[in-house]
Amino acid sequence: MNSERFTVHTPESAPIRADQFVASLGFFTRSQISRRSVRVRFPDGRAVKMSRKLRRGEDIIVDWDTPPPAEIVPEPLPLAVIYEDSDCLVIDKAQGVVVHPAVGHTSGTLVQGLLHYCAGLEYAFSGDRIRPGIVHRLDKDTSGLIIAAKHPRALESLSRCFQEGSVQKTYLALTQGVPSSSFIVIDRPIGRHPADRKKFAVNVPSAKHAETRCRVLTTSGESALLRITLITGRTHQIRVHLKFIGTPVIGDPIYGKPHPRFPHAPLMLHSWKLKIRLPDGRQHCFTAPPPAPFTALSRSLGLNLNTADE
Repeated sequence: MNSERFTVHTPESAPIRADQFVASLGFFTRSQISRRSVRVRFPDGRAVKMSRKLRRGEDIIVDWDTPPPAEIVPEPLPLAVIYEDSDCLVIDKAQGVVVHPAVGHTSGTLVQGLLHYCAGLEYAFSGDRIRPGIVHRLDKDTSGLIIAAKHPRALESLSRCFQEGSVQKTYLALTQGVPSSSFIVIDRPIGRHPADRKKFAVNVPSAKHAETRCRVLTTSGESALLRITLITGRTHQIRVHLKFIGTPVIGDPIYGKPHPRFPHAPLMLHSWKLKIRLPDGRQHCFTAPPPAPFTALSRSLGLNLNTADE
C-alpha cells in the first residue's frame, strides 16, 4: 500500500470534491480511483468521502494500492466447485488461496482459476481480469464458501443481496481462550488501524458499524469451538471482534499469538454455510465441511465438530 500526504491547493477559494482533487494529483483518473482502492483520510485518521468538499489549505492523506501487472494469466487451478448454474458458481476455497490478484499475489489466485474454468468470464466483464465476477472476499487464510457471478446481471443481483443484508454467512472458528458466555453479540465498530494500515481495530476513527454473533458449541481446556454469524461484513471482522473479547482465532498471525501446544497452526477460521437468494430467485443454503487441518486440530484439542449442526 502507498500513502502520501497532500495539502489542498485550488486555483480559486472554492472547495473541491475529494475525488476531483485526487484526480488532479496526476496519479490516476477519477475512473481509476475505485479500481485502485484509493482512500482519503485526514491526518487524525478520519475517513474522507470522495464526494466531500475539501477546502484550500486542508491536509489530507491519500492511500492507494499499487495495481498488479496488467497481464493476469488464467491458470488451471484445482477449484472445488460445489454448485454451478448459468448465473454463478459456489466454490469451497482452500486455505492459503488469495481471492484476486494484488501486490505480491499475481499468480495462483482464485480469479486466475476462475478465468481458466469459465471460458469467456473476462469478456463477460469487459476485459476485467482483476475481479471478474467477484461478489465478496475471504481472507487468504480463511477456508470455505465463496460465490462468484458469471455475468454482470448475476453480479448485480448477488451484490444486492449482500448490500441488503439478506445473506446469511456462518463460520466455524477455534479460539485460544473461552468466551465468557455461551452466546455473545459483539457490536463494536471496526475501522482501519490508525498506526498500522494493514490492520483493523474496534472503536477507531472512521470505524463502521460491525456486528458478530457467536455461539459456543463446545469447550475443552483453554479452547472453544464457535459457530459465528456475521450480521455485517467488515474486513477481518471475526478476527478483530474475537481479539476484542480476548479469545483470538487460533493461528491468527495478525490478531493472535502462537498457541502454546500448536504454535504452527494455520488460521482456524472456516466459512461453513452460505444462505443466499440466487439470481434466478431461489433460496439456497450451501455447506462446506471444514478442511483437514481444522478437523485434526479440533480432535487434538478435544473439541467435537459434530456439535456444529446442533
